[in-house]
Amino acid sequence: MAEEKKVAEAVETAETVKQAEAPAQKQDPQEFLSNFDWEKYEEGIEKVDDSKLKEFEELVAENFVDTADEEVVEGTVTHLTDREAIIDINAKSEGVISLNEFRYNPDLKIGDKVEVLIDIREDKSGQLVLSHRKARTIKAWERVNEAHDKEEVVTGFVKCRTKGGMIVDVFGIEAFLPGSQIDVKPIRDYDQYVGKTMEFKVVKINQEFKNVVVSHKALIEADIEEQKKEIISQLEKGQVLEGVVKNITSYGVFIDLGGVDGLIHITDLSWSRINHPNEVVDLDQKLNVVILDFDDNKSRIQLGLKQLEKHPWDALGDEIKVGDKVKGKVVVIADYGAFLEVAEGVEGLIHVSEMSWSTHLRSAQDFVKVGDELEAVVLTLDREDRKMSLGIKQLTPDPWTDITTKYPVGSRHKGIVRNFTNFGVFVELEEGIDGLIYISDLSWTKKIKHPSEFVNVGDTLEVEVLELDVDGRKLSLGHKQTTENPWDKYEKEFGLDTVHKAAITDIVDKGAIIEFNDDITAFVPQRHMEKEDGKKLTRGEEAEFKIIEFNKEYKRVVASHTAIFKAEEQRNVRAAKKKAAAADESKPTLGDANEQLQALKDKMEAGSKKK
Repeated sequence: MAEEKKVAEAVETAETVKQAEAPAQKQDPQEFLSNFDWEKYEEGIEKVDDSKLKEFEELVAENFVDTADEEVVEGTVTHLTDREAIIDINAKSEGVISLNEFRYNPDLKIGDKVEVLIDIREDKSGQLVLSHRKARTIKAWERVNEAHDKEEVVTGFVKCRTKGGMIVDVFGIEAFLPGSQIDVKPIRDYDQYVGKTMEFKVVKINQEFKNVVVSHKALIEADIEEQKKEIISQLEKGQVLEGVVKNITSYGVFIDLGGVDGLIHITDLSWSRINHPNEVVDLDQKLNVVILDFDDNKSRIQLGLKQLEKHPWDALGDEIKVGDKVKGKVVVIADYGAFLEVAEGVEGLIHVSEMSWSTHLRSAQDFVKVGDELEAVVLTLDREDRKMSLGIKQLTPDPWTDITTKYPVGSRHKGIVRNFTNFGVFVELEEGIDGLIYISDLSWTKKIKHPSEFVNVGDTLEVEVLELDVDGRKLSLGHKQTTENPWDKYEKEFGLDTVHKAAITDIVDKGAIIEFNDDITAFVPQRHMEKEDGKKLTRGEEAEFKIIEFNKEYKRVVASHTAIFKAEEQRNVRAAKKKAAAADESKPTLGDANEQLQALKDKMEAGSKKK
């Protein structure tokens, strides 16, 4: 500080001398004498020696900086207060900067070198105005651009998390670190990086919007690429490597082998059946895997985990054989059956046909569910192909064993409707005993096009055993046989030429349908629908009908309304003819007249004789 004061005094003296010398060089002697300051001359201020001026200029050049507004220079912290920092930049005066601009550096102390921007070299009060924040921003932008151009590695502080990535402080600039550029493996917890200082590479700069994008992943990719080439060159089928679980999907697990990724398909994770890979492995878990296969350029590597263990079928005891009973847990259900795990990694298929003695179509879900523990009988066992078929219906007696005793022909029973076909209905008499009712055996009188018109699935139906085929395991049933054939009693009631009153139920293409009761339905041809006035009957209209055809064998009834008044017309015609004939017989003839005249003549002659 003493040296700086000395220099400042010398500057002031020099300026005074120059001011005193300048008029002598530019003005005439008379003007110089009139303006000469005799008082200063008497105090000893005289012309300075050239050698002293030269020495002074050297001191100024050495200690003072030539400053300009908006210029970034380096300064030294000379003093700190609670709110401000005093910065010396070797100018005429020192600058003051608020400590808020140094919040990023809580360890700031006297003597530290800092970069500052000269906002104003000298304000109205003669104070030097500086800014560290602006200087840091300008220098940071220059450094960032330089790092981008030279592909240099920079150090940044991860400030916080944002949508899609992180915000990183690089040289005082807030740069964006995308989530995909943090590491070569997927990042699940971004918060673990907040507050850390890391190395980055500047990958993109937007000069217009002053945006900077950095990447940490780019720094390690080069090293990983070298490791990847080395690993790939050494890969062999059957080789066992250590890896880390990188990602888990529904179809498998991706393993990081140290820069090279491989896939363990879900079927290669465990000898036991699993629903999802996370039942076996966890993220970031280290494990040994075996190389099963890879393509020509080794970019797709297929790995296995279960292959490191002995196959469960090889450890299956020899004591298990066909006909034995085994216990296990249902692990998978399909429409065609269920898989029962009888030992770890050893499964047998229970086909749906082996779940029940019943022959009608059903789904495996009707019998078992996943997780059920069952007992089953070994039906087939192939150790070479590692296949086993099981059955659970074999645990109960075959209901067809004494079928002739329980269901003889002619016996009547009640069953449950289980299924439809176009030609009939399947009825279950008991578990394993199904019979078929043909559509023609459902009703004596109704014409049924499909069984659903007559009955619903799940209904209880009374049936009679019509036929029994033990060898073919077939049972023929009938429902109409459980009731009296109404055609026997209706044969007389609805015989030919009988007349009945009914309403038109429906109009069809060739005529109409009428229902005399629940059992008897008749067809009326169009020509027999004509009324006496020439019009035709309409739907819902009630009239009298004559039965013109009754076929018990084919259950066919044909009726006519026209025949009613046509028959009456014919009776009237016949009566008229008979009456006319009778009238003709009562008329007198010429012979009768002659006979009457002769009788009259004879009577007159007999009277004249008496006289």
